[in-house]
Amino acid sequence: MSKSITIPIKDAVGMALLHDITEIKPGEFKGVAFKKGHIILESDIPRFLSLGKENIYVLTIDKDEVHENDAALALAKGLMGQNVEMAGEPREGKININASIDGLLKIDKVRLFALNMIGEVMCATLHTNSLVKKGQIVGATRAIPLVISASVLEGAVNAITNPDGVINVKPLIKPRVGLVITGNEVFSGRIKDAFFPVIEKKITAFGGEIVKMHYCPDDKAIIETRLRELIGLNINMLITTGGMSVDPDDVTRFAIRNLEITESYYGTPVLPGAMFMLSYLRDNMLPILSIPACGMYSKTTVLDIILPRILAGDMIGREEIAEMGHGGLCMQCKECIWPVCPFCK
Repeated sequence: MSKSITIPIKDAVGMALLHDITEIKPGEFKGVAFKKGHIILESDIPRFLSLGKENIYVLTIDKDEVHENDAALALAKGLMGQNVEMAGEPREGKININASIDGLLKIDKVRLFALNMIGEVMCATLHTNSLVKKGQIVGATRAIPLVISASVLEGAVNAITNPDGVINVKPLIKPRVGLVITGNEVFSGRIKDAFFPVIEKKITAFGGEIVKMHYCPDDKAIIETRLRELIGLNINMLITTGGMSVDPDDVTRFAIRNLEITESYYGTPVLPGAMFMLSYLRDNMLPILSIPACGMYSKTTVLDIILPRILAGDMIGREEIAEMGHGGLCMQCKECIWPVCPFCK
């Protein structure tokens, strides 16, 4: 079992410090010369002596124990998947894991939970499906005591062992969008379209573009024709706006279902966005995102949740949509700070 002892510094080579050693140079510097857990080297002895440390508290570690820094390193290696990296070396038993690209964070919540159930070790992450930037911290892990049992560490590493890791960042494709904006009032020019600038802003935020756009009246046949024209272009996504409610003129979803659709989900447990519909074409699984009227006036809607997941290559079905209900109620803050808020998290 590990124990702390007082020992002459000349006999302490290979042992670990129990606390930080402070160095003070009057008028110049005050800080840590050697950090807690530092393994003492032969070359360190002159500096310890210059700091007045002829004797020192050190830690002896048995062969069936692991120092906190070594444990943190083993945990981080087990947790890391694609497009993440360690942020330097472990310090005081802790190490951060950063995104190495811009993308969508993916957390294996089952394995993360299993790790945190063990005790003496931990890992904290951002929410899965968070948009992250290169260099951003996405997780941190540590061994909690200074020394842990090798068997505890082995159990922790086994709990997270997985070829894909526990923490991943998926790259996003750039959206190339075919857009259909429906509504008699817009098509006839009676009112000014408010949808296009909203959709364009959200698409260009991901480095994408709207390849082609059509205005359509509330006519199922015309909407279907325009959609089929767009499907033949070099696009990776269709977006429709309007016509998603229950009024007789709201026929957009019926026009979409006339296409060769393999999956279609109308309605989400998210507000704003309850009347959103997600569909996929049978031949190439081209996603069709159908946005209700809330997309015009609400800064953040279900579209902001689903769009990055589509760009990351996620296939979203009924189960994934149903899960959005927990946290799917927007707080309608006077100043929207999304995504730094609990909406859909």
